[in-house]
Amino acid sequence: MKKFNVLIKDAITSDGELIVYSAFDEKEIGRVIAADAIAVEKALQTASDLFKDRRRWLPTEKRISILRKVAETMIKEKEELARLAASEGGKPLIDSLVEVQRGIEGIECCIETIKGSIGREIPMNLNAASNGKLAFTSKEPIGVVAAISAFNHPLNLIVHQVAPAVAVGCPVIIKPAGDTPLSCMRFVQILHESGLPEEWCQAFVVSNLENATKLVTDSRISYFSFIGSGKVGWHLKSQLAPGVHCALEHGGAAPVIIDASADLDLAIPKLVKGGYYHAGQVCVSVQRVYVHESIAEEVAKRIKEKAILLKVGDPLDGTTEVGPLIRRKEVERIDGWIREAVAEGAILLTGGNKIGETCYEPTLLFNPSDSSKVSQLEIFGPVINIYSYKNIEEAFDRANAVPYSFQAAVFTKDIDIAMRAYRRLKARAVMINEHTAFRVDWMPFGGQEHSGLGTGGIPYTISDLHVEKMMVIASSGLVSNS
Repeated sequence: MKKFNVLIKDAITSDGELIVYSAFDEKEIGRVIAADAIAVEKALQTASDLFKDRRRWLPTEKRISILRKVAETMIKEKEELARLAASEGGKPLIDSLVEVQRGIEGIECCIETIKGSIGREIPMNLNAASNGKLAFTSKEPIGVVAAISAFNHPLNLIVHQVAPAVAVGCPVIIKPAGDTPLSCMRFVQILHESGLPEEWCQAFVVSNLENATKLVTDSRISYFSFIGSGKVGWHLKSQLAPGVHCALEHGGAAPVIIDASADLDLAIPKLVKGGYYHAGQVCVSVQRVYVHESIAEEVAKRIKEKAILLKVGDPLDGTTEVGPLIRRKEVERIDGWIREAVAEGAILLTGGNKIGETCYEPTLLFNPSDSSKVSQLEIFGPVINIYSYKNIEEAFDRANAVPYSFQAAVFTKDIDIAMRAYRRLKARAVMINEHTAFRVDWMPFGGQEHSGLGTGGIPYTISDLHVEKMMVIASSGLVSNS
């Protein structure tokens, strides 16, 4: 069983401890000491004092060296890290191993990106005022970063929120999800073991959510990173101090359009993976699939055939393909939504049943009402909806008829349909012949409308964490006729 103290420099806390349970069998797997208000204040003051003293800033060479050591340790501990993430978050081990590998590659991406973080020359000598001057910019860290993370990728999300701050030279304070704090705490330990002074990255969990709010709303932070529910994210944004920059990553109800010309041998496996991966607990999980009426029943039949064969159960079993939901109440919520959709006219093709207290069958619905919860809201569970459509414009309109805008997809062999989809779909990214959950960590990633604010992806986060600072030099030696 893993046990962690608060990772706050020189902090003493007396707010009890958080018990962490396996998402699958609900057995205790770890404990983390909770930070009280005094400890949170200590973290904020430590980070603020550190950033204000520019003599203590870590040189780029040192930050790169630390990150290289982090990657080396993660490679050595890959299996252990994957098992820890699978235990607390429920993502099957086969996918948790991929998550750890992504985390390693994310560290490497930070190193490569920071090497290329350069300023620019500002044109001068263009008029009388600028004659005899040279101007250029360099990049400096924005300030203290406060981050709150989600449960569904308990290691890789932490890498995305913490490693860019370390790379840039921002002190960072991270609060992981209460359900899955163990991977985060171990990652921060690895940073410290790799040579990062403790005050540069502090981590804690809370028993009292007011202490998390204190972190976010404090005027000493310069950047707030949030991954989680829209309701919480938008509320916290409204409480930020003036001038604080922020990035919010919320959920979606990802649409896929399958044109009559689509290669179904290509599409079906991708849709099954994109919809049932991590039991659908992914912000861009395949949820709403609009299929031309000429092939709608065939697509539904073929997805059903594959969904039935998926192995559901213990995420630590190397053959499990679909693990548990993060909490019992999520199983109950999803079951209620499915039953409600069926009562409203949806055809239940497969699934629709609880497996024990923590798992849910991979479920496929055909033609649920466009007004059903499963059509209008983010399911965040192992559920795919198939809808038939008559013409492509109808598909675009129905796909866009939700308050989310994140990633979308279209499967087609028709280049004109692909181009129209790119133009017409309300999304920050449109995948052609790929599922909506596709992502590599160096690409831009983010939502708009209810789905979030700002752009993630490691190079984009690193850019956001920089301030461009200019120097202007006046010299007679720069005058053209001198």
